[in-house]
Amino acid sequence: MEQTGTRQANTMTTNEKWVMASTAAGFSLENMDIMFLSFALAPIIASLHISSAAAGWIGSITNLGMLAGGAVFGLVGDRIGRVKTFSYTIFIFAFATAAMFFAHSLPMIYLLRFLAGIGAGGKYGVGIALIAENFSTHQIGRMSSVAAIGGQGGAIFAALMAAWIIPNFGWNALFLLGIIPVVLTYFIRRHVHESDSFLTAQKQAQQNHEKVAISRLFATPQLAVQTLGLMMMTIVQIAGYFGLMNWLPSIVQKQQGLTVSGSSIWMIATILGMSIGMVAFGTIFDRLGPRVAFGIFLLGSAAVMFVILVVKSATALILAGALIGFFSNGMFGGYGAMISRLYPTAIRSTANSMIMNVGRAIGGFSSVVIGILMDHYSLAVTMACLAGLYVVSFLVSQTLPGIRKLQH
Repeated sequence: MEQTGTRQANTMTTNEKWVMASTAAGFSLENMDIMFLSFALAPIIASLHISSAAAGWIGSITNLGMLAGGAVFGLVGDRIGRVKTFSYTIFIFAFATAAMFFAHSLPMIYLLRFLAGIGAGGKYGVGIALIAENFSTHQIGRMSSVAAIGGQGGAIFAALMAAWIIPNFGWNALFLLGIIPVVLTYFIRRHVHESDSFLTAQKQAQQNHEKVAISRLFATPQLAVQTLGLMMMTIVQIAGYFGLMNWLPSIVQKQQGLTVSGSSIWMIATILGMSIGMVAFGTIFDRLGPRVAFGIFLLGSAAVMFVILVVKSATALILAGALIGFFSNGMFGGYGAMISRLYPTAIRSTANSMIMNVGRAIGGFSSVVIGILMDHYSLAVTMACLAGLYVVSFLVSQTLPGIRKLQH
C-alpha cells in the first residue's frame, strides 16, 4: 500500500483513489455485460426460435468461461502482478462482448459468451486483491462494497441503452457498447501501481521457491473445508443473482405486460436497491464481522423471494424489485472481503478467482434450471427453490470456523 507521509484516517492516497476507480469501473463493465444479456434474452429467444432452457445455457456458458478465466488469470495475477493481469482480462472481455454484434446463431453466441466469461472471471480476483492490498483490514468490507456499488452504474447504463437500442436497432447492436472497456486499460496501466505488500510477498515466494498453485487452497483438511464452504456460499449467491437478473425482466414483461422500456425502469429500481444494500452490508461487515452481516442478508434474501408473487400494481412492483435487490445482491462485495482476510497475499488472487468463479460456474446453471422450472412449474415453486438455497448458505456462514474467527 502506498505510504507517502501521514494522512487523515478518512482520506485516500492517489494510488488508492485510482485502485477504487479502476476496480469500480471494471465491475461496472462486467455488470453492464450481464444486463445486456438480461435484456437481450427475450429478443434472442424470439429471433432464433429457441427454448427457455437453451437460452438459459447462454448465461451458464458465460459462467463456465468465468471459471476457466479465474483459474488461469488468478494464478497469473499472483505470479506477475495484479495490474498487468487486470488490463489483459479487460481486453479479452471487451472484444468478445463487442463481437456479439456479429453473432446470428446459437453456437456463435455460446462461443463468444464463453470468451467474455474468461475475461470477466479473470478480472474479479485481481480486482479484489488490489483493494485488499491497498486498504487496511477494517476498511476492506466497505471498500469492496463501494467498488461493487460503482459496478451498478454499468447495470443502469445497460438498462437505459437496452430500452433505446433493442427496439430501434435490435439486440445485436446493444453488445457493440462492449468495446468501451478498452479505454479503461490505458488509465489502469498509467496510474495504478502494485502494493508494497504484494511486491514483498512476491519476493519472499521467489526466495523460498514457493509455487502459486490452486492446490494451496486445499493444503490442510481445515483449509479444504473452508474453501469448499466458501464455494458453497458463492454458488448460492450466483444462483440467486444470475437467476434473478437473467429471468426477472422476462417474468415482469410477461406477467405485468411491460415493454422492454417498462422493465428497464423496474430493473433500475432493483439496481438502486442493490446499491443501498451494499452500503448497509459493508458497514455491518466492518463493524460486526462477516458472520453477522451474511446472516442478516442471507435470511433476508430467503424471505423476499416471495414478495414478487404478491404484487398487484406497478408501484408495488418497483418497491419489490428494490427490496429483492437490497438483500440478494447487497452482500456481493462481502465475499471478496471475507476471502481476502482468510487467505494470505501470495495466493489471494487465486483464492478470490477460484472460489468466486466456481460459484459462478455452478451457480450459473440456475439460469438453465429456472428456465426448466418456468417451462414446467409455477413461479412460486421457482422462488421457493431459491429461498431454500439461501437458507443453506446461511447455515454454512454460521458454522465455518474461519468465518467465526473473523468476528469482531
